Amino acid sequence: MKLLVTGGAGFIGSNFILHVLETVSGARVINLDALTYAGNLENLAAVENDSRHQFVKMDIRDREAVARLCVAEKPDAVVNFAAESHVDRSIDGPEVFAQTNVLGTLSLLEATRKAGTGVFLQVSTDEVYGTLGAGGSFSETSPIQPNSPYAASKAGADQFVRAYHHTHGMDTRITRCSNNYGPYQFPEKLIPLMITNAMEGRGLPVYGDGLHVRDWIYVTDHCRAILAVLEKGAAGEVYNIGGVHELPNIEVVRTIVRAAGADESLIEFVKDRPGHDRRYAIDSSKARRELGWEPRVGFSEGIGRTLAWYQANRRWWERIKSSEYRDYYEKMYGNRL
Repeated sequence: MKLLVTGGAGFIGSNFILHVLETVSGARVINLDALTYAGNLENLAAVENDSRHQFVKMDIRDREAVARLCVAEKPDAVVNFAAESHVDRSIDGPEVFAQTNVLGTLSLLEATRKAGTGVFLQVSTDEVYGTLGAGGSFSETSPIQPNSPYAASKAGADQFVRAYHHTHGMDTRITRCSNNYGPYQFPEKLIPLMITNAMEGRGLPVYGDGLHVRDWIYVTDHCRAILAVLEKGAAGEVYNIGGVHELPNIEVVRTIVRAAGADESLIEFVKDRPGHDRRYAIDSSKARRELGWEPRVGFSEGIGRTLAWYQANRRWWERIKSSEYRDYYEKMYGNRL
């Protein structure tokens, strides 16, 4: 199996590449990434000299370059992780989200269609469904009702992917996953932000009342699901991927505080962000039934693994937090970061 993985230097993309090369015999990965702020080749240091992994610095919006690469390499499948992915940044600057997530995906679809590439797997998010009340969960037939510029851009990308299946007969597949966490996650996201701040004795900013609920999945479980969709999924289908660990944000933060041996006095409630969805929950019974997949890593175990990784890789995240990340977030939170 030869895969073209876009956004492979990011958090989930790099974990996916490492997982494929570790578990799939005979696999080869072409890793295409523009190396924007959240792309980091250090994530892939373990396969830097592995002949099965080829890195290509390229923007998915460069349709002609991507098409030439696809014609030359003839990958069996494309897995599209490439995206701007942070809600706060999308509120502050939505244009780049539309350009990368919508127009970039369209460019990639056109390039791979013309090159005759096989499966096109779009890695999406449960945020395209919007928000939930106290009961129920999102299924693959739930209406698309995005509430943030980020979610809207991912929903737009998904609709193009769907259209290319119905219009051009492409074998497109979409996964929509709940909140991921684990090694190599850029420390603007909730869990690595709380872990690294706790390690530094800094404040732990929690939006609003802290009762916004998310379903959490350890990144390797998500990678296993994507691989299952590639191997067993059906053309034109959507597969929801959930971790079955619904928790309010404040409980996630308190779990990290206890695991890190920090003081709960570090927790600070800050002004809520605009359009903050109250609850997400994923029904992943279709993936379980049709793909034989299920999550394996419980939340407590996953937090323990994640905390241990950030403790062992302090140099990795300290360099990130010392530059653009700190400049951006100090505008929002002052010196709490």
